[in-house]
Amino acid sequence: MPFPQFRARRIRGKEAFRKMVSETTLSINDLVYPMFSAFGSDIKKEISSMPGIFQQSIENIVTEAKEVYKLGIPAVLLFGIPETKDAVGSDAYSDHGIIQETIRAIKANVPELMVITDVCLCEYTDHGHCGLIVDGDVDNDSTLELLAREALSHAKAGADMVAPSDMMDGRVAAIRKILDQNGYISTSIMSYAVKYASGYYGPFREAAESTPQFGDRRSYQMDPANRLEALREASSDIEEGADIIMVKPGLPYLDIVRDLRNEFNLPLAVYNVSGEYSMIKAAAANGWIDEKRVVLETLLGFKRAGADIIISYHAKDAARWLTNQV
Repeated sequence: MPFPQFRARRIRGKEAFRKMVSETTLSINDLVYPMFSAFGSDIKKEISSMPGIFQQSIENIVTEAKEVYKLGIPAVLLFGIPETKDAVGSDAYSDHGIIQETIRAIKANVPELMVITDVCLCEYTDHGHCGLIVDGDVDNDSTLELLAREALSHAKAGADMVAPSDMMDGRVAAIRKILDQNGYISTSIMSYAVKYASGYYGPFREAAESTPQFGDRRSYQMDPANRLEALREASSDIEEGADIIMVKPGLPYLDIVRDLRNEFNLPLAVYNVSGEYSMIKAAAANGWIDEKRVVLETLLGFKRAGADIIISYHAKDAARWLTNQV
């Protein structure tokens, strides 16, 4: 309908009408907050490239978990920094590893908070790669057994959901099989189905102390140039038993989020990764942007693109802003 018969500003001119016709909503229930648990005690070490985010020992993780739950955020995503690392990432699947003990502590103190765990070996290997190294590269099939053992150990410790991020072919099926065989049929899997080999992960590698000691991860993470491959990856993980699929990173891949939303009816998550967080924080610190406005606009953009779940380091601030808890 042409102007002047149609005037879009008739609706935009009143805030009440704008709210009535808003097509996308952002809720605290959409959010997951990532946390970094470190071996030791009395540790609260701010990550230099991620202001407001910390490596923390378990007692401080529990304190923050209580804060997260009080804010109304339904879930956390745990990453671990072990005491020691080795070539096979032993702490990742130890019954008394850093993540396993963190799960138990959170569940003992904040039982209603949902605990999601990252399943990967990169934080636990001395070489920083996501699996076992054979002939200079990560060996896919031998790594699957260790990832499955890691997921099972998390489930035994009380994790509500496991989230494999390694990008090994077949890992969802391997994890689903071992969980079911051991009676953990209710433990769900959120697969990092579409994870790109991205430059946006830089600050995370400081946080998780997981920088590769040689080479890079392009032989197992996706090429940023590829779009159709994302559909194949997601489809494969769904067939293997994923309950939720994820796109990582978020902002540079909103087209992929929309593609997956159009193609599949499973719940869809997006990871608002460390580099995205740090850029907003740096710009806000310099007075170049309005942090609250930009963060909420960014998170709303993920929802508009089709995401159901947003994993974000901004989650606590967003929860406060959404409920006017300044």
